[in-house]
Amino acid sequence: MAALPLSPREHAKGASNFRHMAEQTTTNAATTATEKPAATASAGKSRNTRNSRDTRKGSKRGAGKPREPREFEQKILDLARVTRVTAGGKRMSFRCALVIGDKKGRVGFGISKGADVQIAVEKAYRQAKKNIVTVPLVDETIPYPVNVKFGAAVVMLKPAPKGTGLKSGGAVRVILEHAGVPNAVSKIMNSSNKVNLAQATMKAIKKLHQLAPQESAKTGKKKESVEKPVPKKSDTAE
Repeated sequence: MAALPLSPREHAKGASNFRHMAEQTTTNAATTATEKPAATASAGKSRNTRNSRDTRKGSKRGAGKPREPREFEQKILDLARVTRVTAGGKRMSFRCALVIGDKKGRVGFGISKGADVQIAVEKAYRQAKKNIVTVPLVDETIPYPVNVKFGAAVVMLKPAPKGTGLKSGGAVRVILEHAGVPNAVSKIMNSSNKVNLAQATMKAIKKLHQLAPQESAKTGKKKESVEKPVPKKSDTAE
């Protein structure tokens, strides 16, 4: 089909529309070119501000006092969620069994409950500090074999020669490690309850003091036995 010729009026209208589209395209290109450097400048400014903040924070962070070394090392032996049933419903809490020690002969065990894990750990730590016990060591081991029962748990501790190490496991090993006992042999019987085993181990350590020979607290020397003089027989009269 042959194209129909445009009238002068339609030709003028099409030219004006084409001119308007060209002007709009030029305006949009100019606006985009202007906005791009502004966005780049704002991004660079925000990045510089963030870097300066981090630098200031880092300077403050390093200016604090060094932390003091802890008196005791601690380890959570058992952490459990427990429930208490009351008239108003169930009350949830956490029970923490904690072992602390300086690995130089002192060890403690504490167990406590709290509404939160952190609260339970702090309360158990305070209780363990109140129950600190000193382990008597002779030639890098315990002085005597002991056999202790707590609840259904039975724990047996025996001395070992140098180089043996700790031949024990479970809660008994954790307590002996924090007490700083280098050589010992242990045996667990009748129970696998960590709390009862820990209580039995602490009871065994206390029993070592009862079996140890009596020593004077001031000098640390053994008490010397004083021999009583034997009375002489009087000469019979002749």
